[in-house]
Amino acid sequence: MSAPPRPGPPLWLLAELTYRCPLHCVFCYNPVDFARKEDELSTEDWFRVLQQGRELGAVQCGLSGGEPLVRDDLELIVAEAHRLGYYTNLLTSGVGLTAERAAKLKAAGLDHVQLSFQDSTKEMNDFLSHTKTFDLKNRVGKIIKDQGWPMVMNVVIHRMNIDHIDRIIGMAHEMGAEYLELANTQYYSWAMINRDQLLPTHEQLRHAEQVTDAWRVKLGNQMRLFFVAPDYHEGKVKKCVNGWGSMFLTVVPDGTAVPCHTAQMLPGLSFPNVKEHSLREIWFDSEGFNRYRGTGWMKEPCSSCEFKEIDLGGCRCQAYMLTNDAAATDPVCAKSPLHHLVTDAVARADVVAARPATEHPLVFRDRASSLRLIESESPHC
Repeated sequence: MSAPPRPGPPLWLLAELTYRCPLHCVFCYNPVDFARKEDELSTEDWFRVLQQGRELGAVQCGLSGGEPLVRDDLELIVAEAHRLGYYTNLLTSGVGLTAERAAKLKAAGLDHVQLSFQDSTKEMNDFLSHTKTFDLKNRVGKIIKDQGWPMVMNVVIHRMNIDHIDRIIGMAHEMGAEYLELANTQYYSWAMINRDQLLPTHEQLRHAEQVTDAWRVKLGNQMRLFFVAPDYHEGKVKKCVNGWGSMFLTVVPDGTAVPCHTAQMLPGLSFPNVKEHSLREIWFDSEGFNRYRGTGWMKEPCSSCEFKEIDLGGCRCQAYMLTNDAAATDPVCAKSPLHHLVTDAVARADVVAARPATEHPLVFRDRASSLRLIESESPHC
């Protein structure tokens, strides 16, 4: 195996401040075993991470969770990031964002808020998050506009809401959103557990893309629509976070640094903690960040593929979840010898979609479910 390439700076630093969250979304990307991960970095720890990130060259800082607003020191962290020169982006469910707190975050220098919705109706939004938050989210949307932040909305798309995409886009337009990300579910963590209930059919996806295209024509420059296609239906893999360890650096609540937010699931990899190592050491020298950089780690058919420098082998977490081998060709790829694992899942979506929803109970992201899955030693942890 050839030595991995020397990377440039981590331009995007994602600070996952906490796994605590008032929502219980069935597609959450937080670890399935989050109930055993209760440690959180202190304010001073995060200040040090932010400082070291800027010294490395990071220019954007995402603040996420869980729900980052549950941290009482969020305003302090935002202010420090602003002082250091980051462009700051808060990714939130909206729970906890009052007008008073929004004003404090604005004064601290927060540049951008991304507000998540689960659907365009109160009934489905509240069902998918297992909370009563739809009305609250609408109020938060107005608070965001009042503060002069760009109105950026995110809706995770799956079988249970993809047929509502026309109403979802209409809702975003009525709220004055400048940007709407329609992010088709990526199937790892909680979404993998619920995959049979969430994976849309080919026909649903085709129709959703047509509806989105029609809205693009109708709205012109009034609102930018980003439709993130799901891996499973295309037969083509995407770069894992634009290339493993090439641009993104994530620090999870306990201080573990990872190349993507689900990488801790991969066996046999050691990911350092910011309490014990500097970000410079972690980014350039750690085994975890170097293992899948570049193309030298690849096996066939990836190693001789003409697209290997373009897709960099796809998602390592997805490869592991589907094949139990993190170095395997991502089965989403049509060239994978195990591509049938994906096509079978898509074919099964047609069958499952025709059954009553009550036959397929969803597993909601909560502490009790996490503990049960830990006890059963779920392979998706």
